[in-house]
Amino acid sequence: MTIPWNRVRYLRLARAVLADGRLPELLLAVARKSRASASRLAGAQGDVQLLIGLCAAWWRGEYRGIGRPALLAVVATLLYFLVPLDMLPDWLLAVGLLDDLAVLGWLMRTWQAELQAYRAWRESQPGEALRQLEALPAEDEVH
Repeated sequence: MTIPWNRVRYLRLARAVLADGRLPELLLAVARKSRASASRLAGAQGDVQLLIGLCAAWWRGEYRGIGRPALLAVVATLLYFLVPLDMLPDWLLAVGLLDDLAVLGWLMRTWQAELQAYRAWRESQPGEALRQLEALPAEDEVH
């Protein structure tokens, strides 16, 4: 696995987020940005939602079928998506999310087997149970 040069520091941040129990805060922040950027994300919106759901199910202890390197890559990608001053700042209206989409595309290709396993697991879950497993943390669950 080759990690794009600008992702190494995000992997370190991802380790810290998981070690410090800050994943719920990250998921809420990414969900807010995803909703605010929905029109610019277009087809990638589903991928972002898949990653949020995977992390929420992992955080709740319901899904453990993802390896540690893949989980770190997912959390690092969500961190990259969240930070407005990355390679192409998000405030550059026409191109600000292009680097975010490129990193998301890299993740979806590189970890395709792990993400496909999660998709298969989620498809096996009953509808209401899945909504609860992938639900965003409540505000009182956040530090």
